[in-house]
Amino acid sequence: MPTTRRQVSKAVTRLSSRASQYHGAVTLYEATGSAQPSTLRSPSPKPSKRIKLEVDSNFSELSDLSDLSDLGTPSKSLHKTLRTAKLEDTELEEDTSSRVRSKSSKKPKPIPQSLDTPHPAPPRWKEAYDAIKIMRTQTVAPVDTMGCDRAQHNETDPKNRRFSTLVSLMLSSQTKDEVTDAAVKKLRTAVGGTLSIDAIISADDATISDAIAKVGFWRRKTTYIKKAALRLRDDFDSDVPKTVDELCSLPGVGPKMAFLTLHVAWNLNLGIGVDVHVHRITDRLGWHRRSPKNPEETRLNLQSWLPTELHREINHTLVGFGQTICLPVRPKCDSCTLSSSGLCPSASTKSAKSPRKRKRRSTSDLERESGPKVDIAIESSEL
Repeated sequence: MPTTRRQVSKAVTRLSSRASQYHGAVTLYEATGSAQPSTLRSPSPKPSKRIKLEVDSNFSELSDLSDLSDLGTPSKSLHKTLRTAKLEDTELEEDTSSRVRSKSSKKPKPIPQSLDTPHPAPPRWKEAYDAIKIMRTQTVAPVDTMGCDRAQHNETDPKNRRFSTLVSLMLSSQTKDEVTDAAVKKLRTAVGGTLSIDAIISADDATISDAIAKVGFWRRKTTYIKKAALRLRDDFDSDVPKTVDELCSLPGVGPKMAFLTLHVAWNLNLGIGVDVHVHRITDRLGWHRRSPKNPEETRLNLQSWLPTELHREINHTLVGFGQTICLPVRPKCDSCTLSSSGLCPSASTKSAKSPRKRKRRSTSDLERESGPKVDIAIESSEL
């Protein structure tokens, strides 16, 4: 609140009175007969502050004359008027700030596809990758039977097949393949047997949430799936878009989901889908000059040197390898051929500890530790 200094002139000889413009019961007094002291104010206040400054200035004048006996305390109506003016000023500031924020909204940046300086190919990467592919043929991983490519098998309409793939990928984040596969099947049943854009839009949130309740972040994913279906209907002719940037504009869809959607739904090989398994395994293999901070950095590094024909298959290959052998915790390095061939710098082959043999104690030792021995004699009396 701006403050004004009260200056009293010695030449004041009389007072003039006038009714207050805010309340008729309030009388204002002014000194006449000499020049009034000027009040210093900040030059040209902002329009949003003028109401507040004008009211505060008048209220300061009333406070300066509070020593006059004929002027009582301002009534409640006056205080109400002041509060109303301040509230209007606050609302005006909020409206102005909201308009400024809306003007400064920016379009999302396109997804980068390459590094300014390409990442060099690591030595012996082809040997390591071929060895992983051989190990993958020896074990069936969850991704082989319950991956995102399986979600479309129960649909006949091409649009529904593509949408089912997208929904499966949206549910898969922070969720195991087994749980995701079960959630997709339950959701399809809950919306009428066909997982289509119209079916998701028509279903209420409770129906969707109940079907996907076992996946991670199911509340948030319920909102994402519903909003994505509306966007697809309104902006993409009820179909899944064919570009990475358009897919990433959907709520809950990131680069990994976008690239995998293009692989499965449209058979387009436009980049590598990097999830936690690809991110972890390539770092363990030493395929990066320094450990990447996130999956996007991993993707750009790999796309710099990995042959394009492998961009599509590497996700499926390394995901299955990470689900069966190169586990996040306690990887099975003893079962991995990369350990014995020296192709994995992170390998740790620890021999299993033999169980501790319990030392057998002799009977004499037990007798010595059993404490003092008491002989009890039984006396038998002859009858």
